[in-house]
Amino acid sequence: MSFDPTTLTYNAAGLIPAIAQDHASGEVLMMAWMNAESIMRTLETGQVTYWSRSRQEFWAKGATSGHVQTLKEMRIDCDRDCLLMQVEQVGAACHTGRRSCFYTAVTTEGETEVISVDS
Repeated sequence: MSFDPTTLTYNAAGLIPAIAQDHASGEVLMMAWMNAESIMRTLETGQVTYWSRSRQEFWAKGATSGHVQTLKEMRIDCDRDCLLMQVEQVGAACHTGRRSCFYTAVTTEGETEVISVDS
């Protein structure tokens, strides 16, 4: 039996959020968008491929930077409207050069950068 991506719940633009998590450490790395075709490309190639909303094209993570994400496991949440991509991350996941896109902590006092570019 093969996976049917049309069984997922997409937004009006045909996209579903995908959270990338380091499969070994559990660290949350980034969030991006996927559509049915990028999901199938990811499953078929093992290289995580997202949909770039700004460029309106497929975005194989690391194609230009070398910071690739190799899929270890894809999971679907209980509502079938969000994906968890457990990946092996090479280099930085964030376009800022940080390991994770979630590098700013927020409190009532304001924001604090908790992961530097060198981390």
